[in-house]
Amino acid sequence: MGRYVARRLLQMIPVFIGTTLLIFLMVYSLPGDPVKALFGQRASDPATVERLRHQFGLDKPLLTQYWDYITGLFRGDFGQSFTGRPVADLMADAFPVTIRLALLAFGIEIVIGVTLGVVTGLMRGKFLDRFVLVFTLIVTSIPVFVIGFVTVFLFGLKWKVITPTVQDSMDIAQLFAPAMVLGALSLAYVSRLTRTTVVENLRADYMRTALAKGLPRRRIIGVHLMRNSLIPVVTFLGTDLGTLMGGAIVTEGIFNIQGVGNTLFRAIQTSEGPTVVGIVTVLVLVYLVSSLVVDLLYAVLDPRIRYA
Repeated sequence: MGRYVARRLLQMIPVFIGTTLLIFLMVYSLPGDPVKALFGQRASDPATVERLRHQFGLDKPLLTQYWDYITGLFRGDFGQSFTGRPVADLMADAFPVTIRLALLAFGIEIVIGVTLGVVTGLMRGKFLDRFVLVFTLIVTSIPVFVIGFVTVFLFGLKWKVITPTVQDSMDIAQLFAPAMVLGALSLAYVSRLTRTTVVENLRADYMRTALAKGLPRRRIIGVHLMRNSLIPVVTFLGTDLGTLMGGAIVTEGIFNIQGVGNTLFRAIQTSEGPTVVGIVTVLVLVYLVSSLVVDLLYAVLDPRIRYA
């Protein structure tokens, strides 16, 4: 296991470098001059523009700029935004909010999604199964921003069950509604995926063998059925945490949450390349670590899986 983890960590290095290089080139190859954008509608002084370009290293070749960025990254320096504030400080303010929101949405989709999937899989063909299938189909067919606006209008403005906008971004109670909206699509996918794997494994030979041995139903479902059924679900959930953090732009905008989504959106609007690259770099790390954790969980769920 130790050698496998070390090998996977080494494999992450070229993946991380290649991904961040691609992101860096895409962001800094966009048309327009971000320094001139700082002046807005005002006329820009050419000497001031050149001085700022030199200050932020924008007068260097792109590959040289990337080398400076990646070497600074290993020192914990994510660069400086065009407003003069370190990108690390911007992320330190935004990421705790989005992490809390994403983890809450992640927990909701695991608890509700897996539970619905297991129950409907065991009750295949009955009313509850058909109802959940139709409901999850409707959820997957509606864009997230529509679900968000409907939630705000009905539960926030009309029925006043929730606050339309989040006043305290660190309050779990106020983040619950945005978390439901953020995790709605993933919850539907988890529910349907869990149901499918449960139904498939119920027909497997090992299940018939367990029943023939007279094992308790609780043990058959809790140990034999669940372990094998959750492997594809864990694969989906492993990458979904990064998806939730990266996809929070719409949800944070609707509920006015000052997290990574809002910060990233404003940075794109103002051509803040260092901020965009810094945030996306952290999201890449989240994806890489999540994929490693998923691979290690396979051995926990299925004892037959062993890593050399």
